[in-house]
Amino acid sequence: MSSHQTAPTKAVTIITCHVNADFDALASMLCAQKLYPDALVVFPGSQEKNLRNFFIQSMVYLFNIAEQGKIDFSSVTKLVLVDTRRRSRIGALSPILDNPNLEIHIYDHHPKKDDDIKADKEYHMLTGATATILTGILREKDIPITPEEATIMCLGIYEDTGSFSFPSTTEYDLQAAAYLLSKGANLNMISNMITREFNPEQIGLLNDMIQSSRRYTINGVDIVITSVTTDNYFPDFSFLVQKMAKMENIDAIFALGLMENKVYVVARSKTDDVDVGEILSLIGGGGHPTAAAATVKGKTIAQTEQLLFDALYSKINPRRQARHLMSSPAIMAPLKSTCKEAEGLLTRYNINALLVASDGSQPQGFSGYITRQVVEKALFHDLDNVPIHEYMSTEMSFVRPDADIVEIQNKIIGNKQRILPVMENGNVLGVITRTDLLNTLVQQSRSSNHNVSPLDENLSAKRSRMVLNFMRERLPRHIMQTLVQLGDVASELNCSAYVVGGFVRDLFLYRKNEDIDVVIEGNGIAFAKTFARKLGARTHTHVKFGTAVIIFPKGFKIDVASARMEYYQFPASLPIVEMSSIKMDMFRRDFTINTLAIQLNPDKFGRLIDFFSGQKDIKDKVLRVLHNLSFVEDPTRVFRALRFEQRFGFTIGKLTASLIDNAVKMDFFKRLSGKRVYTELKLILKEENPTPAILRLQDYDLLRVIHPAIQIENELARLLGNAKKVTDWHDLLFIDESYERWTVYFMTLIRHCDLKTTNEICKHLTIAPRHAKLFGETRLQAERRLPRLESRKRMCNADVYNLLKAFKTEIILYMMICAKAEIAKKRISFFQTQLRNVSITMSGKDLLKLGLPPGPLFGKVLQSITEAKLNGTVKTRDDEFRFVKRQFIE
Repeated sequence: MSSHQTAPTKAVTIITCHVNADFDALASMLCAQKLYPDALVVFPGSQEKNLRNFFIQSMVYLFNIAEQGKIDFSSVTKLVLVDTRRRSRIGALSPILDNPNLEIHIYDHHPKKDDDIKADKEYHMLTGATATILTGILREKDIPITPEEATIMCLGIYEDTGSFSFPSTTEYDLQAAAYLLSKGANLNMISNMITREFNPEQIGLLNDMIQSSRRYTINGVDIVITSVTTDNYFPDFSFLVQKMAKMENIDAIFALGLMENKVYVVARSKTDDVDVGEILSLIGGGGHPTAAAATVKGKTIAQTEQLLFDALYSKINPRRQARHLMSSPAIMAPLKSTCKEAEGLLTRYNINALLVASDGSQPQGFSGYITRQVVEKALFHDLDNVPIHEYMSTEMSFVRPDADIVEIQNKIIGNKQRILPVMENGNVLGVITRTDLLNTLVQQSRSSNHNVSPLDENLSAKRSRMVLNFMRERLPRHIMQTLVQLGDVASELNCSAYVVGGFVRDLFLYRKNEDIDVVIEGNGIAFAKTFARKLGARTHTHVKFGTAVIIFPKGFKIDVASARMEYYQFPASLPIVEMSSIKMDMFRRDFTINTLAIQLNPDKFGRLIDFFSGQKDIKDKVLRVLHNLSFVEDPTRVFRALRFEQRFGFTIGKLTASLIDNAVKMDFFKRLSGKRVYTELKLILKEENPTPAILRLQDYDLLRVIHPAIQIENELARLLGNAKKVTDWHDLLFIDESYERWTVYFMTLIRHCDLKTTNEICKHLTIAPRHAKLFGETRLQAERRLPRLESRKRMCNADVYNLLKAFKTEIILYMMICAKAEIAKKRISFFQTQLRNVSITMSGKDLLKLGLPPGPLFGKVLQSITEAKLNGTVKTRDDEFRFVKRQFIE
């Protein structure tokens, strides 16, 4: 049917869209035509210029187009609406809606309104484009699509989703576009139609729009309004509005353009406070919350602007400010209040967080805040008389009275801040709590008929995300396979499995770590036994702690724990364990960077859980504890903090550093068993370069926890520097040789301790006898031999060998570290690289054959041969025989 045919007198079906049709409307009408092949396509107004050119160029033959003026509206019995369902948006075709017995079918992706056209059949989804909905229907019905048709349909999706960059884009838009590409959609043509370059006329109009823009604050929300006038219709007006919003970083813009005899309004928004579709519906337009348009006839720009202002004040809910939310006056505790006194204030006023007053040095009038949870834990640990400033949170923000809900939410949630002061001219006017914020957000959610509150959406986005592709890129295949198997077994046992802790942390730090720790929401021991049985491994269990180790035949291990929370009966005690959920299990850990978990169950495999902003702290390279009494409950965490700080190049957060100072000042370390101190010290000494962490222990006066005699002065600092050079030298030359590197650093650390002091240290730390002997008697024996090695007198190789042969590699390296004279270092290194493995071929049997009588002489002979070989006078087996005959037989 041609575009100029006369409308038939029989019953007619019409397909139409909204006025000022865009590519999505065009694509949707083409899709609808394939569903209603006998229908006529009718534009309700003049389509945009680029659409007219598009038709003229190539695609007019695809449509059964009819002109409005040649259709008898009374003959229309079925009306198919695409990309709209508003009477005001179909222009001159709206009288058709009054036809008796009219059947209406609607295909639309815009949010529903109360005054929408009522349809007999309606297909609605909140997708990025209406063409997406119709493409899905065509796909379900298996209706053939030609490459030309697929191109137009795909063009509509690309335009209305901003090439899939607009926030309204959904997974269905991507799926629909993929399907159309499989049907031959031409991306080159789509790109040419979507991509628009500025011409001089557009640049001029855009400049006029920017120059005439005005900013208004309506109900606490910033709005930009601009207006221009042109003699002729300007088809790219909406394109320029989009560009202006992006260039000027505008949250909400309304552009009015007087063109010919109509005022065109185009709006864009990227804030939830401004639903432009709902606002423009009040002046006859419509669209999405983020993009909308309207056409106003018979009004001037000034009149249209007044209509717009009425709509804005009607539809933008007043944004509540800090002064409306705060509790006043603020209840504050004096800086020197004790924990017991703080508890009294919390109880008296029935509050859960308490602002701590300033000592006068802080310009903001407060020092920090302390929570009921921290106070109660402090009292539990008998810290009643400790000043609250020792455990208060000091890293906190404040707001001014005119701060809006977005700023308040960002500071309370983003900073994990329990209480937010409201300040003006250096005075605290009041405080806003997390409960105040939550109540406000819930009220907003109910008033806007949202199913999920902004708070929940915000936290959900932060707390979890899929990292499956990242895992595939970073992890070896055998590790990925093991994680999948763990998830499969968890699913079979109807429990949840997570890989947690250092493994996940190092994944995001791009560090290799194949030590897998798994937490099970359920019975971890039963899970471990089932998993081991299926994979031919064995288990070692700890029923008391609900943990198990899965041990594979080749030695690979997986640690399994039941999700648990811990509490401490007194400072520095071992934890009491109770069953709990994954969140509580993460909360018991030491630092936020170690609280990340990845779910392993098949249906959620690769979902990262982040309750405590661990990702952010990894990105910011900051080390933070999870709660203010962390070091009170477990002082060994201080050693870990310093170890991680140096290993990862992180900084310790200001509050965390203050809490470390407090733990040192209160000397909670005196309650630690020597064994626990030794465990943490060994972990530090096993670091690739432990020296910086050791120096940090000195900064916090923590070496005295090992023994008061250990103090790092210039000489010991120099020796620790030597230790790194010497061990690196050895490791480079002897890659495959195994030795206990940490013991070298330990001996360096106690270099100036005598035997009595060393024995005291070993006893306090409960060091095993073999290591105690190494650190004491053997170390001091080696030190006594150093002066001979440092002597400038000539020493043959045999003399060097005899001095050093009794010592293991650890002692040899320690001697190199301590040696002051260069000649001693050369002699020790020559022994290690050349002499220590020198051996002779002759044995006692050979001496018997030569006729030597067995007895003490054998040892003397073999020793002589060895010394001769060390000194180079004997090299081969024949040389050895000749040497024996010459020295002991002839």
